[in-house]
Amino acid sequence: MLKNRHLLGWLQASPLALVLLAFLLAPIVMITVVSFWGATEFSIYPAFQFDNYEFLFGSPVTYRVFGATFKYAFITWALTLSIGFTVAYFLAFHVRSQTMQIALFLLCTIPFWTSNIIRMISWIPFLGRNGIANQTLISWGVIDAPLEWLLYSDFSVILAFVQLYTLFMVVPIFNTMMRIDRALLEAARDNGASGVQTLRHVILPLTKPGIMIGTIFVVTLVMGDFITVRFMSGSQRANVGRLISNDIALLQYPSAAATAVVLLATVLIMIAVMLRFVNIRKEL
Repeated sequence: MLKNRHLLGWLQASPLALVLLAFLLAPIVMITVVSFWGATEFSIYPAFQFDNYEFLFGSPVTYRVFGATFKYAFITWALTLSIGFTVAYFLAFHVRSQTMQIALFLLCTIPFWTSNIIRMISWIPFLGRNGIANQTLISWGVIDAPLEWLLYSDFSVILAFVQLYTLFMVVPIFNTMMRIDRALLEAARDNGASGVQTLRHVILPLTKPGIMIGTIFVVTLVMGDFITVRFMSGSQRANVGRLISNDIALLQYPSAAATAVVLLATVLIMIAVMLRFVNIRKEL
C-alpha cells in the first residue's frame, strides 16, 4: 500500500516536473552551453572555451554596469518596501471593512490594467523639460529654470521602477499581515506597549516572510529589466539587462548567454543569502 501511494505521488507530480524540465531547466542548460561557444563577426561555432567569460570579467564596463544594476535594485527595493509596507499596514489594520479593503486593494491594481510601456511613456510629458512638473514648479516660483534631471536620468529610471514594482511588495506583505492574529495586538496593548513598540516587536517580525517574498520579486525583476532603463534614461544609462540586449542585437549570442549566466548566478546567490535569514515556506 505504501509503495503504491509513493508511486501515485510521483505520477501526480510528473506533469508539473515535465513542464519545469521543458520550459525552465532545458532553456537554462541551453543558455549555459551556448555561453561557452565562440563567435565571429558572421557566425557562431560550437566550442568549449572561456573566452566569453574572460572578456566579461576582464572588462571594466562589466563592473560599472553591474554596479549600476545593484544601485537600481537597492534604491528601488528601499522605496518599494517603504511604500508597500505603509500601504499594506493601512489596508490591514486601519481599514475595518473587508469590502473597503478589497476595493482599495483593487484600486492599487489599476495601473496594471495597462501596458508597462504605456505607463513609462506617460511620465515623459510630465517630467520633460517643458513638462507639467517643471511648468508647475516655475509657475509657483520654486525654480527659475527647468530641472534637467527629472527625465532621462537615474531619477526617472528609479521612479518608473517604483511605479512598476511597488505592487509586488504590497501583495505579499498585505497577505502576511492579514494572517496575524489580532489577539497578539490586543495582548501587546494590554501589556502597555505603544503603537511603535507593537509595530516593532509584534507586527514587523511576523511580517518578515512577506517582506522577503516581496524583496525577491522586486530585486529579481529590477535586475533583469532593460526596457525601463532604455526608455526612462533615453539610452543614456545601462544595466545588465541592456548589456544582454545589446549583445543580442549585435548577434553576439555566446557573449549574451555568458552575461545571462553570470546574472542568473548573481540573483540566485542573492536569493540564497536572503533565504538564510527568513523562512518563507510557511507563506508558500
